[in-house]
Amino acid sequence: MRNSFTALPVIALFLAGCAATPAATDAESAAVVEPIASPVATLAREPAVPQQAGDAYYLNAQAAIDAKIAARGLRPAKNVILFVGDGMSIPTVTATRIYAGQKRGLDGESYKLTMDQLPYSALSKTYSNDAQVADSASTATAMMSGVKTNSRTLGITGQASYDNCASIEGHKTDSIFEIAEQAGLATGLVTTARLTHATPGAAYSKTPNRDWEAYVGRGGATAGSCADIATQFIDWSAGDGFEVAMGGGRSAFLMGGAEDPEYPGKTSDRKDQRDLLADWTAKPAHKLLIDREGFEAQNFTSEDKVLALFEPSHMEYELDRAEDPAGEPSISEMTRAAITRLSQDPDGYVLLVEGGRIDHAHHAGNAARALEEADQFDQAIKTALEMTNPDDTLIIVTADHSHTLTISGYAKRGNPILGLSSTSLDGSPDKALDGMPYTTLGYMNGPGACTASEEGFDCSRKDLTDVDTTDKDFLQQSLYPLWSESHGGDDVAIFASGPGSELISGVMEQNEIFQVMGRASGLVAGPEGE
Repeated sequence: MRNSFTALPVIALFLAGCAATPAATDAESAAVVEPIASPVATLAREPAVPQQAGDAYYLNAQAAIDAKIAARGLRPAKNVILFVGDGMSIPTVTATRIYAGQKRGLDGESYKLTMDQLPYSALSKTYSNDAQVADSASTATAMMSGVKTNSRTLGITGQASYDNCASIEGHKTDSIFEIAEQAGLATGLVTTARLTHATPGAAYSKTPNRDWEAYVGRGGATAGSCADIATQFIDWSAGDGFEVAMGGGRSAFLMGGAEDPEYPGKTSDRKDQRDLLADWTAKPAHKLLIDREGFEAQNFTSEDKVLALFEPSHMEYELDRAEDPAGEPSISEMTRAAITRLSQDPDGYVLLVEGGRIDHAHHAGNAARALEEADQFDQAIKTALEMTNPDDTLIIVTADHSHTLTISGYAKRGNPILGLSSTSLDGSPDKALDGMPYTTLGYMNGPGACTASEEGFDCSRKDLTDVDTTDKDFLQQSLYPLWSESHGGDDVAIFASGPGSELISGVMEQNEIFQVMGRASGLVAGPEGE
């Protein structure tokens, strides 16, 4: 696959998944937001009490958001868009800001990303029920279902056990997407990762193992039964199902042994003989797209339900997309198409947009691709703001977890963010105590610590004097070696605009994001069931 760095040994990503506008104080929020007593009545929606409503994490988040509503009031949101930059740490936001400005010939340090300009912001605590440094499955479940759960699990509470199907009974959750569908709203997913990957998977699946995308592994066979994630997507019974879902991941849907339509010789990841794509297209007005031609031909103002799977695995990185023979849309183009389709529903919609490959580039220790993915993600936010009404659409932009990217040294203003650190007027690089230059961006751990040699691995620091560190394939140096750079445990940013955004402030538990979306949209009941 061109998606992977073939020059590096690759293992399964076990944990793969800012000068922001200051958060408003309680007093400021109360002053600018006119309280509306009953957004549910305004929107004529009956709030749901999801099955996880008795979970302690859920109750604590509910109480925290209810206190903010009592102090500030609440405007009703017809639509909700959740943007998740997978692995978009605060250093990633800062570096992307500089990168985006420099890329456009502007001053990078003072440049403003679209997300920077949203009126409300906060910090999100990303730990999971069982981990100090969480993965994308548990963090996505926190945002979409309102509970902190165990890492590597999706759509279930922390009372269920990893890798054990039998343990999930009685511990499943209702996601904001399921609640929206049951209320008659339209729903959609956009991701640059596989549609069955952790973040989008949290919208519809219940599984004790996030890796069961195409088939259930040994733990499921010996401890009860549960369906793989792709099967759960096709068989999803909430409302009338997703109106639009776009990303990668065809291999999980093709019948076992079937050849991919774009890549001869590449076969399905499934183990059974069920053709999930045939099951999708057999339904009335259900369309399947696999390439740019099909995407451009699709009428997104129609009532068609669209499943678009542009790659067998993840979609191409933006910096590599032009090399894809069949072509793929950008995340901005997919966002525009999804909002166009969802806006056909007069009752409103809930949409997830994930910049999934920010995370993958970080895992590879490859800052250039990570920053380009983050810049493209920011452009998708701009697209959404242009297409929506700020009076009726709540937009939340955040990350699921951090990474170990750092910005260090004393580089002068305007120094290339992907370049060698330099404080001198003539541009000569700064030197570390070993006499060699270093880059402004680096990683705490990852593949950039060592290079393969005939003797094994050479983990001595390399002289970068004559190396083009701005090249898209350059891997930033790291402190200690790992095949795959790890997640970080630090807080991530939340940015928000629209009705309900006034509840985004301070330092928040990640699972409070669900409560903000649910209460602002009138889809989720408050503490007394109102």
